[in-house]
Amino acid sequence: MPEPSNEPSEASGRKEPSEPDSGSRTSHGSHRSHRSHRSHGSNAGTGSNGSKAREEYGPHFVQSVARALSVMRSFSADRRAQTLTEVARGTGLDRATARRLLLTLADLGYVTSDGRAFELTPRTLELGYAYLSSMSLPEIAQPHLTSLARELNETAALAVLDGDEIVYVALVQSARLMAVKISIGTRFDAYTTSMGRVLLAGLPEAELDERFGRLKLERRTDHTIRSPRTLRDEIGKVREQGWSLVDSELEEGLRGAAAPVRDRAGRVVAAANVSVHTGRTTPELVERDYVPMILRTVRLIEADLVATVTH
Repeated sequence: MPEPSNEPSEASGRKEPSEPDSGSRTSHGSHRSHRSHRSHGSNAGTGSNGSKAREEYGPHFVQSVARALSVMRSFSADRRAQTLTEVARGTGLDRATARRLLLTLADLGYVTSDGRAFELTPRTLELGYAYLSSMSLPEIAQPHLTSLARELNETAALAVLDGDEIVYVALVQSARLMAVKISIGTRFDAYTTSMGRVLLAGLPEAELDERFGRLKLERRTDHTIRSPRTLRDEIGKVREQGWSLVDSELEEGLRGAAAPVRDRAGRVVAAANVSVHTGRTTPELVERDYVPMILRTVRLIEADLVATVTH
């Protein structure tokens, strides 16, 4: 039910956008959002109990910052445009707080409104670009991924571990259709992907134990591993052989192979992979033909990474 559009803004005296009927807006995206963050979720520390949040995170914790970030993360491919009520519901904030945050973000250029709903602006890309531009790894990997993708005519990518998820930081798309949409910044649960298992295999045992203690395995497909013991065994296998192959566990029809990228100290800092459609390959073919090329690509990336650090 539409809400009145003449409610004054607490922050600036501007009029708050009215709420559209659920059927009055067209969808801006059809695929599932993969941007949730398990270990530092979009609602983390955003509730009304500030003292509880400080107990969890420490006395340094600034709740208003957490709330503003939760508002920004509430937008996704499925929710590119949201009403005030939808933002409040998605973040767990009351409407007054959500409104003040949205209007502040609008003042700073990160949010815009058509008078009915709010949307993020391209300026939000500055936040992610600051991270990408501060690290040389994606830039170093890009030409090698391009060569790999061209040789195999498949999608090649680089990802890093962020909490319990992987985040794509470099990508070369194939002209062939993929089973799932991927772009820079896309997130997936680490345990469901070849790159995620490579990155998990690179963690110290104590940290891996801690992660498994909070891990909740969700069924993405009929092939998704649901047993923590089975997953732990698979990660052990990945650690031993130096690469990972995941078949239709993230999406039906999507097969991925990955290998770790290490820094000069031998620490796993990223993972490179190739994604293929199951109808074009077999697991045996991927292991025989694709994995050696991925491993070669990883060695080239590592060599350039060490050379860059050295100079």
